[in-house]
Amino acid sequence: MKRNRHLWRHPGVRLALLLAATNLRILWAQPVDTPPADGLLSAAGPTFRITENQLTEPLTLVAYGDQRFTNPGNIRQTNPRIRQWLVKQIAKEHPAAVIMNGDVPLAGGVADDYTVFEAETKPWRDLHLQVFPTLGNHEFHGDPQQDLENWWNAFPQMRNRRWYSAQLGQRVYLIALDSDTSLLPGSNQARWIEKQIDDLPPSVDFVIVTLHHPPVADVQQHIEVDHNPRPNEMALRDYLSKAARSSHASFLVSAGHIHNYERHVAEGVTYLVSGGGGAPPHFVERAPNDLYKSILFPNYHYVRLTVEKDRLHGDMLRVENPEAENLILELKDSFDIAAKPH
Repeated sequence: MKRNRHLWRHPGVRLALLLAATNLRILWAQPVDTPPADGLLSAAGPTFRITENQLTEPLTLVAYGDQRFTNPGNIRQTNPRIRQWLVKQIAKEHPAAVIMNGDVPLAGGVADDYTVFEAETKPWRDLHLQVFPTLGNHEFHGDPQQDLENWWNAFPQMRNRRWYSAQLGQRVYLIALDSDTSLLPGSNQARWIEKQIDDLPPSVDFVIVTLHHPPVADVQQHIEVDHNPRPNEMALRDYLSKAARSSHASFLVSAGHIHNYERHVAEGVTYLVSGGGGAPPHFVERAPNDLYKSILFPNYHYVRLTVEKDRLHGDMLRVENPEAENLILELKDSFDIAAKPH
């Protein structure tokens, strides 16, 4: 035993042993296809399928991003108190699934950050919540292959997939994208998205697209200008504008990267910026087309999505005062996305 003691000091070994010892399987849905060898494309149809009897009634989801799980002693690059408290509040919601809009760890090359993620999200695991994570820029810290290996060790069901899809019951279809990889027309990911949407089951009422970098956001002129929408994601916006016109489903896009909250509607598609999971807040100069008008700051928050008979209802729940001794949530934004008649 003594000669192997040094292995525990290696962060990758610590993460692997922790996963094995505690049988951590946050996402308990099993893939319905074989992982692609090239890590790029997947078979037609959903990668994961969750049946109605595995879901809550009404079907409730939570979406948010930019948590930056890391050593709780780091209070400069993330707010561990808010991060941990939001995890517990989400557990109290008992959603069917948690959608994470990227930047799950502070540094994807540091396996210990995923160890912190596993420890702090134990309330989700205890409730068997399904977790659908999305790759962000903080998932890539150094060697991209090692970064991905850390990601896949934390989320083994995603191995060899940088994007994937999940059908949640009959009415909801989730498409999780990798905005670190090309979304431009003709790219592997763009072709996969087109196939996914072309082959949507007729029962699907709502498509939720999650990715890290936002396709639509308030364009900043003075601060955080490097977080403005990029051509890569704007290409996705242009495609979704066309797809939404002919699809029998309604579309919602949930992104992060900007550490704030925004809500836009463009060409019939609703776009959220939900990056209030714990990362340092970004002040936003709000443009006229931003449907969220509050001047309150900061906006640590998450978004609760509830599937109703004829609509998808959304609530943004904001930490009222992050400095308060006793934290509370306040409802600061609500919206509805109508189901299309079939």
